[in-house]
Amino acid sequence: MTMKLNHLNLPVENVAVTRHFFEQYFGFKCIDIKGDDLLSVLIGTDGFTLVLMANSFNRHENAAYPDALHIGFFVATREEVIALYERLKTSDITLAQEPSNMRGVFGFYFHAPGNILTEVSTALN
Repeated sequence: MTMKLNHLNLPVENVAVTRHFFEQYFGFKCIDIKGDDLLSVLIGTDGFTLVLMANSFNRHENAAYPDALHIGFFVATREEVIALYERLKTSDITLAQEPSNMRGVFGFYFHAPGNILTEVSTALN
């Protein structure tokens, strides 16, 4: 059996703000919006689907992610990691660490809107 991860569905406080962030910095395109920004379906440059939904959809009202839960973006070069880091520095995103060598990759972590722990990295060459 061959499987491919198809999509990720993330509950967030503000769907519109989080959608805009992933469109602006990660090249996602919004293909559908439900309700008054209650849910957005985004497609990444590689065809991956990211669904952002309002916290109000959580049946058990759990709106927090575990501390270590994160999404990771892998780019081709060290220069791309640094370029994205520099772009993010001009935004209102808090960057606690500069890109560095970590666990076999070169990259950094930060919290995207919606309190989504996000990693950007590339292979060490």
